[in-house]
Amino acid sequence: MATKTALDRSLAKIGDQGYFLLSVLKNLNLRDLDGNEFMSQCYSIGYKSFGIIAVTGFVLGFVLTLQTLPTLKGFGAESYVPSMVSISMIREIGPVITALICAGKISSGIGAELGSMKVTEQIDAMEISGANAIQYLVTTRILACILMIPLLTLVADGMAFIGGFAGINITIGMNGILYFQKSFFALQFSDILPAIIKTFFFGFIIGFIGCYKGYKSGKGAESVGRAANAAVVSASIWIIILDAIAVELTNALVYR
Repeated sequence: MATKTALDRSLAKIGDQGYFLLSVLKNLNLRDLDGNEFMSQCYSIGYKSFGIIAVTGFVLGFVLTLQTLPTLKGFGAESYVPSMVSISMIREIGPVITALICAGKISSGIGAELGSMKVTEQIDAMEISGANAIQYLVTTRILACILMIPLLTLVADGMAFIGGFAGINITIGMNGILYFQKSFFALQFSDILPAIIKTFFFGFIIGFIGCYKGYKSGKGAESVGRAANAAVVSASIWIIILDAIAVELTNALVYR
């Protein structure tokens, strides 16, 4: 009986998420989008996350270079380090790590913000007054995430190249032109396009989960913390699942 009750709750939650998704899609009208709110969310999501993403990308490139250089040097293949760092960052590490960091920072922030609005009945007041709360609060945040997460991923990838260059120059030394030639010439279109495409899905998940958890939070003050925590956990899990699906599809369609 307990299992059935748990199953019922899970199915009800899935149905509620599906209904919320339909509400978002129904209100996905760019002509009626609040431009000021959208730009405000782009600033909050993108610009305010620039610093931590840039530092993370630099450190990833730096550490990845230092960790792999001794192994490749044993085979006399240290010249392949720039290629390895660039391919690893572009294909997998850059998009996934950036998305996970944004899930912790952005998705939790959206969940806490909308959760606090739910607790203080601001969302209820908007709905009673006839304002479209889904379009103003939810759609703008999801679209901002879809736009800014790919741009933040590009920032992380670019800083990883610089970090890799710094790492290789404190060990064996390499000319800057040669390093970046090896980094970029190793990349193919099939490496870049799938990585870019999946960042848009990561952005949607980060925005949607954060908005859903905050919009559907309870009435008590402790619900805000629970909404933020649930947003981080759920968004991180979905990012990993989507990445696994994207990797399998890419391998099946591109690399086989």
